[in-house]
Amino acid sequence: MSASGFVAAVGRALDAGASAMTWEKVARARGAGYFQRHSEDVDDFGFDPRFDAAVQPFFELLYTLWWRVEAFGIENVPAEGGAIIVANHSGVLPWDGLMINLAVRHEHPARRQCRMLALDMFALLPFFAPFLARTGAVRANPENGERLLRRGELIGVFPEGVRGVGKPYRDRYKLARFGRGGFVRLALRTGAPIVPCAIIGAEEVHPKIGGMDWVGKPLGLPFFPITPTFPALGPLGLVPLPSKWSIEFAEPVAVDQHGPDGADDPILVSRLSEQVRGTVQQMLDRRLARRQSPWFG
Repeated sequence: MSASGFVAAVGRALDAGASAMTWEKVARARGAGYFQRHSEDVDDFGFDPRFDAAVQPFFELLYTLWWRVEAFGIENVPAEGGAIIVANHSGVLPWDGLMINLAVRHEHPARRQCRMLALDMFALLPFFAPFLARTGAVRANPENGERLLRRGELIGVFPEGVRGVGKPYRDRYKLARFGRGGFVRLALRTGAPIVPCAIIGAEEVHPKIGGMDWVGKPLGLPFFPITPTFPALGPLGLVPLPSKWSIEFAEPVAVDQHGPDGADDPILVSRLSEQVRGTVQQMLDRRLARRQSPWFG
């Protein structure tokens, strides 16, 4: 399938089911036979435990040896029930979401799975959408998030959205605006606590020093990054740099006292959104002040 044909297929899939759209539908639109459903345990979002287990050694290698991730405050992630991890977003590609999931799965006593809500833009990358689905990612929309939370699952969101992954290197670790507070409304409707999360290290894996957005626009991508290694080195430029990572989880922000009707109060939504954003920014600033090197921590 050509690039234009792929974009058209994904567009048709997105238009056909905006509310219930899953990465599994995007995968079928792409026609990626390698990722066809092959396990009875695959859930309704496309998560395949067998496939996930097969690729985990690679991500664990990145977590332990390449980025040498340290997790702090992991006890602040609830051991059961629905909760929303809200983190800063960076790094051009969604490595940060994968590392959050690994931190929770390996460092938390409950060994929970964190279902990351992923941006639509990644559905336009060949083979990437079905890969995300098989490893537990879910298309980011309120309906999907609410379904997961009401099932008692842990989800992760990046309220900065495209502004986070597409920011230039000079703006690293400066949080962009947190959208319109969708994650707060989701928390209020379900009573799920919000866990602020700060990630240090992801900004350096693919430092964006420029852009050729005229290349990305025809493919439906919001930006096309230029980094020190991409596109100069071709596919090798996609290899992430070995920065030193830390992931910190703050104490949960409880919202159940406001009740579901709080989701209709724009002042409350804005206040809680800014509270979470401020907490994440403070954690970033504090850890950056102690960091001596992006590569050694």
